[in-house]
Amino acid sequence: MADDELERLGLTGGLTRREVVRRGLGGFVILYGGALAKTAAAGVPKFPHKELKNTLKIIQWSHFVPAYDEWFDGVYTKKWGQKHDTDVMVDHINLALLPARAKAEVAARSGHDLFGHLSPQAGLEDDVINHREIVEEVQHKVGKVGKVGYKSCYNPKTKKWHGFPENFVPDPVHYRTDLFHQVGVKAPNTWQDVLKAAPKLKAIGHPVGIGMSNELDSNMALIALLQCFGGFIQDEHARVTINSKGTRDALKFMKSLFTQGMTNEVFAWTASSNNQGYLSGRLSLALNAISIARTAEAQNPTLASNTALLPIPKGPDRRLGLEHVMGVYTIWKFTSKPQQKLAKRFIADLESTYASAFRASKYYNFPAFPKAVYGYRKRLGADRHPPKGKYVILDTIARKYTANVGFPGSSNAAVDEIFNTFLIPQMFAQVAQGKMTPAEAAKSAEHDMKAIFAKWRKLGKI
Repeated sequence: MADDELERLGLTGGLTRREVVRRGLGGFVILYGGALAKTAAAGVPKFPHKELKNTLKIIQWSHFVPAYDEWFDGVYTKKWGQKHDTDVMVDHINLALLPARAKAEVAARSGHDLFGHLSPQAGLEDDVINHREIVEEVQHKVGKVGKVGYKSCYNPKTKKWHGFPENFVPDPVHYRTDLFHQVGVKAPNTWQDVLKAAPKLKAIGHPVGIGMSNELDSNMALIALLQCFGGFIQDEHARVTINSKGTRDALKFMKSLFTQGMTNEVFAWTASSNNQGYLSGRLSLALNAISIARTAEAQNPTLASNTALLPIPKGPDRRLGLEHVMGVYTIWKFTSKPQQKLAKRFIADLESTYASAFRASKYYNFPAFPKAVYGYRKRLGADRHPPKGKYVILDTIARKYTANVGFPGSSNAAVDEIFNTFLIPQMFAQVAQGKMTPAEAAKSAEHDMKAIFAKWRKLGKI
């Protein structure tokens, strides 16, 4: 990447104007592994105006539920910092900039002590520590890591935890009950239901919104759609399987759905397009995390009351979605040992007491270690926003219909590269725009993916 491009993205020197820096201050330090520093009684600094002993630098996205950042920056990190004599510095950037920022820090061999990603980053395995000891500590405290977290962050080939699975986000369908009833379709329970309703919804000015662009939401939604039709990037043995009948059927279906019920805006989708389109009243259906519903509750109660949540529609092969995002923390190898210990302590403490994070995110962030939040189904059912009980379905989605990127295999380095170069959205867009047939697009994707898999297999990562 050219120097001027790095500068444009804010990857040289300081943070961009988009990056909001928030700090939490505080008390005494307990380093991971048991090394103790000088402490002050009751966790309060003995000299409140002195410079704090430690600094911990964290970078992560600007959460789509603002209440989470308010809690994380203004409450949690301050209390944790007071307890550990640490100035916790949290830098927030737009989620689309995270992968480039991570690569820039690796290239510079310098950066943040703790990096928060929104998808598994197996391609960075050689640049991060083995996070095994943190996983083991948390498992000892709260129970076993969930299947999605395990398959997202553990490499069965190298036996390394290339990231720590902090959270995953169920990805429900948001749909307008009033509009679907108006066109005579009770609910989008299957993809055929969606296709049946789509032309009528578009005709009344409320198209379906599923992106086919080079961005995170499009990636997640289209890989999930593939799975429902029996199409997969790889099998459980990390062999490329994209050129299949299931993939061709999914591509054919999406072309019909686009032609009949969508608009060209989906080819310019950004990570906020789902939210903006639905909250403006334009879209009738979107695949997105509950930031849509939560924002509607605050800004447009009528829209919120007409919004229902369902699992991903069932396809001809199965009903199976992806996590909307996968929250993964990594610690760089080039980070100093004392800072690594501090970062490990922070991660372990956060995950071991995840009920507060779950609540602060308004149930957006689900724990990657399921028992880290006791009785979360009951919490979901107690939410008072109408329609009553609408959030309980998130429990079903999380347990039954959420897979890792790369399912039925693990989220390996090849899948990571395919995901971050947006080969799946490009494949769908080529077909929807009439530039390729489903068979041509599937074959082209197979060619590109086999080359990527061969590269990472040669490097010993698969």
